[in-house]
Amino acid sequence: MPVRIAVLGAGLIGKRHAEHVAAEPRARLAAIVDPAPAGKDIAAAFGAPWHRSFAELLAAGRPDGVIIATPNRLHVENGLEAVAAGIPAIVEKPIADDTTDAARLVDAAERARVLLLVGHHRRYNPLIVRAKEIIDGGRLGRVLTAHGQFWLMKPDEYFDVAWRREQGAGPVLVNLIHDIDLFRYLCGEIVSVQAQDSNTVRGHPVEETAVILLRFASGALGTFSVSDAVVAPWSWELTAGENPVYPQQDQFCYQIGGTHGSLALPQLDLWTYAGARSWWEKLQHERVPIAPEDPLKLQIRHFCDVIEHGAAPLVSGRDGLNTLKVIEAIKAASRTGTRVTVD
Repeated sequence: MPVRIAVLGAGLIGKRHAEHVAAEPRARLAAIVDPAPAGKDIAAAFGAPWHRSFAELLAAGRPDGVIIATPNRLHVENGLEAVAAGIPAIVEKPIADDTTDAARLVDAAERARVLLLVGHHRRYNPLIVRAKEIIDGGRLGRVLTAHGQFWLMKPDEYFDVAWRREQGAGPVLVNLIHDIDLFRYLCGEIVSVQAQDSNTVRGHPVEETAVILLRFASGALGTFSVSDAVVAPWSWELTAGENPVYPQQDQFCYQIGGTHGSLALPQLDLWTYAGARSWWEKLQHERVPIAPEDPLKLQIRHFCDVIEHGAAPLVSGRDGLNTLKVIEAIKAASRTGTRVTVD
């Protein structure tokens, strides 16, 4: 029997999730849940039932799993509804608006033994899977440093939506949270941060540019610079080719360096020495091949494994909480001008 998965939220990301559930042979789109009339139209387009609320969904029949793609402020409320019903859930990132609410949801899921995943879908990307194999396999030696960039230009009309101009939005929470999750996944836990930010172009109450220093538990150091007001090709969105709405550029956005090699992503360009490690020797360059696949599709397949076979979530609720803790620390470091320890 196919796994029955309902999608809560019929916005852009909810619709993409619905498309992947509908296309997955192991799954069936059980319902679209959204109080807006657009939700009814999207459900009709998929030939799926439409419900206005989670309670209405349960009254019609309990699904095997739910994907929560509602607005951020509703993630915890909807997640707790899934936990109370004993239904495994993927909660879109961020898991919550703040770590207090996120911890409340994660603790409830762990107490109830309900499997909770967070939608940091980039971890499913085959290039990230391969990058982790390279790093964990020791080809870089001891990782000493990592650098990432999120530089792109969001158009003026992006900010016509009021919440995108206000505190709680901005590229650190909306965008960098994905990158921080990947840095944690590839390089280990982040234990402290320093940061500065600015809003000198648009003047909104939220940052448009930030520069961040990271210290990892391993002793490695990292840097990340973020801006949604720069004309540039260096961001995951514009280089990885995950989402076809962004024109793909043949550039990198992450660099990870170790004692025996360095890796540039998303191209998987690996730089090593064949013999002596010396700046006088010729570097060897290898572009590691992969077979691309849509990580959102792979996330649905993994969710089916979690529901059917009890597979351990690749990105658990606690993982999502720990990534959010780093983001909150970055925000605090920017406000105070001090180094902030990540709890």
